[in-house]
Amino acid sequence: MSIVFRRHIRQFASALARIKSTQCHYRIRPLSTKILSQKDANSNWLYRTYCTPPRSDPLGSALIDLVSYEAVCSDTLEGLCEYFDDLVENTPHLKSADVNYSDGVLTVNLGSSHGTYVINRQSPNRQIWLSSPTSGPKRYDFVPTNKASTEGYWIYKHDGITLHELLQQEIRLIVRREVEFLNLPYGKRT
Repeated sequence: MSIVFRRHIRQFASALARIKSTQCHYRIRPLSTKILSQKDANSNWLYRTYCTPPRSDPLGSALIDLVSYEAVCSDTLEGLCEYFDDLVENTPHLKSADVNYSDGVLTVNLGSSHGTYVINRQSPNRQIWLSSPTSGPKRYDFVPTNKASTEGYWIYKHDGITLHELLQQEIRLIVRREVEFLNLPYGKRT
């Protein structure tokens, strides 16, 4: 190996030692069999190193397993469906409103003047997606507040507002009275 090449390897190793990471992986293999047959076998090894940074994202699908996600998601959507049904029945100016829940998709049509809310599960991402006629589309991640994932809330990472807080703000203006979305399953930050 040339002196310059060895110097580069030492500099790279020194820089690598300064990287703080959770896991470092090292792979060593010959550069090529042709080179090995021509030169000393010990001097022709390629060192490939890569590191993965520690996970710093406190939110996201890694925090909840699929079984817990399905249970939490079903409880959340069923609670929202029942509450929207009660709101629609007890709000006289929403006579043409309709609430439908099927296969993990909750559709709340509040009439032509207010639009349609669609809230659905996204199992591959372990999220709940909301399409709001007022605020547009949002994707919510579940943040468990205990290890068993029996408590927690759904949050939109970009603005830090929970699903239930957003519905509380928007639906209150439509029904023209106070609403209690925060008292539904997984509606409160604890």
